[in-house]
Amino acid sequence: MAAEGDVDLDLEAEENCTGKPAEKPRKHDSGAADLERVTDYAEEKEISSSDLETAMSVIGDRRSREQKAKQEREKELAKVTIKKEDVELIMGEMEIPRGLAERSLREHMGNVVEALIALTD
Repeated sequence: MAAEGDVDLDLEAEENCTGKPAEKPRKHDSGAADLERVTDYAEEKEISSSDLETAMSVIGDRRSREQKAKQEREKELAKVTIKKEDVELIMGEMEIPRGLAERSLREHMGNVVEALIALTD
């Protein structure tokens, strides 16, 4: 004996057995087409080895210039004389390590007030 629900299922099965796949809703097909166009363009673009070598040399030159400028700045800061009392004052007031207190003082040419202001900002 077949129930009413069984009959409905049989009818649906007969519709899907026609050999044609069921139609899917085409809500998002436009986005897929756009994605295909974008990926196709990216796949076609190639980078030449000469452009890559040029870019790498530019980056290398920039890094070496930055490194050299940083070393020169460190040399200039090392020449600045600072007082031990000033370093201890900053260390005590700001509760920071000695290296940071010395660095701040050197960057502000030994001026305690400017160094403290810079550390509080």
